[in-house]
Amino acid sequence: MAFAQQLRVPGPTPLPERVVRAASRPMINHRGPEFAALLRDIEEGLRWALRTDNDVLIYPCSGTGGLEAAVVNLLSPGERALFCTMGSFGKRWADMGVAYGADVVRLRVEPGEPIDPEDVERILAENADITTVFVTHNETSTGVTNDIPAIAAVVKARGKLLAVDSVSGAGCLPLDTDGCRIDVLVTGSQKGWMAPPGVAMVAVSAAALARADATTTPRWYLDFVRERKFQEKSQTATTPAVGVLFAMQEGLAMMREEGLEAIWERHARVASMIRAGVDALGLRLLAAEGHRSDTVTAIYNPVDGADTLKELLAGLRTRHGLVLAGGQGDLAGKIFRIGHLGMIDDGDVYSILATLEQGLQETGMRSRVGLAVPAAQSVVRSVQVSGQPAGVS
Repeated sequence: MAFAQQLRVPGPTPLPERVVRAASRPMINHRGPEFAALLRDIEEGLRWALRTDNDVLIYPCSGTGGLEAAVVNLLSPGERALFCTMGSFGKRWADMGVAYGADVVRLRVEPGEPIDPEDVERILAENADITTVFVTHNETSTGVTNDIPAIAAVVKARGKLLAVDSVSGAGCLPLDTDGCRIDVLVTGSQKGWMAPPGVAMVAVSAAALARADATTTPRWYLDFVRERKFQEKSQTATTPAVGVLFAMQEGLAMMREEGLEAIWERHARVASMIRAGVDALGLRLLAAEGHRSDTVTAIYNPVDGADTLKELLAGLRTRHGLVLAGGQGDLAGKIFRIGHLGMIDDGDVYSILATLEQGLQETGMRSRVGLAVPAAQSVVRSVQVSGQPAGVS
């Protein structure tokens, strides 16, 4: 039996029909006036969504390319930097620093735990020669959101540059780039921006551009200063991913129609519904309470054995069309993840939870159904009664 696939991994995310149509527009000259107008509109939309007046550089690469751009532009070989790691993507960022010869200091926490601003303060006090701090806003591999305003306050009080990976957070979670004085903010098109993969967006402060002008790490494709010179002329340094940019423009238009605060509230409500439904099923969350992401929920394997979890995820995909994500690295076989970012609303949550519940019953992991959706509905009712958005738990 044929059915529509429901893609609920933490990225790529489902594309609204409007975005699909926009992405299929005929190609244009990427050195012509039509592209110049497209790029200006996207830059303006991104500055609005990221709450920044800084330059937003556009690279035809994945979010990982944006993370690498931060490393090679902010650090010279031998320069000491603090990398805060709490999952696969934080570790990946620190490994990039090592690859380019930086003197990497790692602040590690266990999967599911957030970065403690007091630990950042302690390490900076003990290592006065650290010039830059790299931290993840929303760790996609563990479903943990860091308190960026608190961490930023510590970093900026010490006079350090701050680079933030918000690939799976920006556009969905509250984030004030300029208010937090973030020097480099990295995100990617395939997450909350409701566009296909292929574009990294990097907001850079004047201080970050000055640092990039002075660092000695070899680079070319990802050079901040070079890219900025082209974008000042409403062009990109290399051939852009035009189709992805068409999609991003439409996604940003949809976001403006909804409103930024409304987007944040919707993601908070949806995440609370997911967590309530998962709890009703007797499943355990990986992320620490108080730091659970509103864009991705990581759930422990309900039984022993990675093969049984594979069976669950395969059955959800092949029998029901629901595509969820497994764990990464050391968490492979130990957790699975639900992505709930971008184009998602209450009805999608009910479908996800009901299908997950059915899959758990089919694999013998749970014997009852009919628990998850009522739990999620109770969240919606409480929001309606209180008139307040669901909070992060």
